[in-house]
Amino acid sequence: MKKSILAIAILVSLFTNSLMAQSKRVPASAERAEYIEVEKNVKLHVTDLGEGQPVVLIHGWPLSDAMYEYQYAYFIEKGYRVIGISLRGFGLSDKPGGKYDYDVFADDIKIVLDKLKIENATIGGFSMGGATVIHYVAKYNAAHVSKMALFGAAAPVWTKRADFNYGFWTKEDVNGLISLNNTNRPRLLANFGTIFSANETSVSAGLGAWLGTIQAQASPYAMAQSLKTLRDSDLRGDLKKINIPTLILHGKLDKICSFDLAEQMHQGIKNSKLVPLEKSGHALFIEELEKFNTELFNFIKS
Repeated sequence: MKKSILAIAILVSLFTNSLMAQSKRVPASAERAEYIEVEKNVKLHVTDLGEGQPVVLIHGWPLSDAMYEYQYAYFIEKGYRVIGISLRGFGLSDKPGGKYDYDVFADDIKIVLDKLKIENATIGGFSMGGATVIHYVAKYNAAHVSKMALFGAAAPVWTKRADFNYGFWTKEDVNGLISLNNTNRPRLLANFGTIFSANETSVSAGLGAWLGTIQAQASPYAMAQSLKTLRDSDLRGDLKKINIPTLILHGKLDKICSFDLAEQMHQGIKNSKLVPLEKSGHALFIEELEKFNTELFNFIKS
């Protein structure tokens, strides 16, 4: 009986000491949520690292916030807080059925920034993410942000039409992409891989494989629905509503979002600066990594 009482006392002591140790422990994390709910049953993956003035980054189709790995590392070292948001349907975010358009994407970003209580941020977007950022700033009158940056943005209009003869793509071309997505998605991703960079050597095989793993996480449904948004959207009206300083970084050799789209954005956004990346295609964020990061840093701190 005495042995049993002694054993129980030892166990109670060990458990009490363990609780006390845990209560004294300083949390190792920054105590920031990695997933943020934007509506019932829909949570977005958010990379939220570093301290200081916030930089919010939105990815392109069909990538995720993981594409900004080398921007995260750079800006954390420079003393900034970096927040990458994976849009619904992409990366580690939830992949629901339903709408995938710029209104939905902008609403989701607004909720994330509301919940994080972000102020005076620079918001940047790549490709489809650039179009999303334009719509967000126009729709919400630049809520939470004071500057905007566009990287190879698929805007103001990605497909040619009677009154907009810029870019490479027609609506029929994009219909073909949607059909291929729904019948042979690996081929679609491989085809885009061949035109993603300026040339065969401007993105290494290793970096190309890394991007491929990110793309493979996307929902096929979300990819198809987002292609319809890219095909049908016209953001020329949104450009006129933007009043905050805007940086436009665009590859001169871009085969997905042609450089003349950047010139159209520059003309349409009154307080904008266009910086060509002479050696880059669509992968400007890694093709000319140092120039990309430096130009964005100088714009943010100015």
